[in-house]
Amino acid sequence: MKKIAVIVAGGSGQRMGVPTPKQFLEVNGKPILWHTITAFLKAFDEIEIVIALPETHLEAGKQIARLFSTTKINFTIGGATRFHSVQKGLQLLDTANSILFVHDGVRCLITPDLIIRCYNQAVEKGSAVPAVAATDSIRIATGIDDSIVANRNNVRIIQTPQTFRSELLLPAFRQTYQEGFTDEATVVEAYGGKVYLIEGEYNNLKITRPIDLLVAEKLMEERGITRKDTNFTF
Repeated sequence: MKKIAVIVAGGSGQRMGVPTPKQFLEVNGKPILWHTITAFLKAFDEIEIVIALPETHLEAGKQIARLFSTTKINFTIGGATRFHSVQKGLQLLDTANSILFVHDGVRCLITPDLIIRCYNQAVEKGSAVPAVAATDSIRIATGIDDSIVANRNNVRIIQTPQTFRSELLLPAFRQTYQEGFTDEATVVEAYGGKVYLIEGEYNNLKITRPIDLLVAEKLMEERGITRKDTNFTF
């Protein structure tokens, strides 16, 4: 089946405390977005990719794309919400009879292995949403001053790439937007589709705060990815 990845990279980097959007910050000499694209191309060299970016940073994204030999990287301007960004990305390509990945652009530690496992399960079951078990104690707020303990054995932390057969995801994204659409799984469930989890990876971090950059650099070094291998002038 055809493979298509929609990479959502519309963040502003406010929590980083820097003017540069976090998807363009460097980890081991290359932008975070470069590492994310690389993982998908290593998993499937024929994959088509569409990246949703802020309009003011489209050219920066295209500059990164020119580092790759593939011509199958396209761009769209991100929408007001994640839902609208994904919706615009899906409209840009011929997505019929496909497996569709939706991935956070700043999850640059995603491995090709997880991408391939998501693909295989989506082919078989229709969906694959990576998740890991919670390791901390969890409490749920029930009021301003009240909370209850949740059984962490039943809690899963959701990651991306959230992966679906096109006949499941495409009609779901024709729905009217709802505030409860926090990710693709919630959109599919609202449409009546079945969401199947798959074991994620604890290192599949979403780069959000400055400490995450340091962790990402260390993890990449442990994988043998060093700055000298990825020297980049942006």
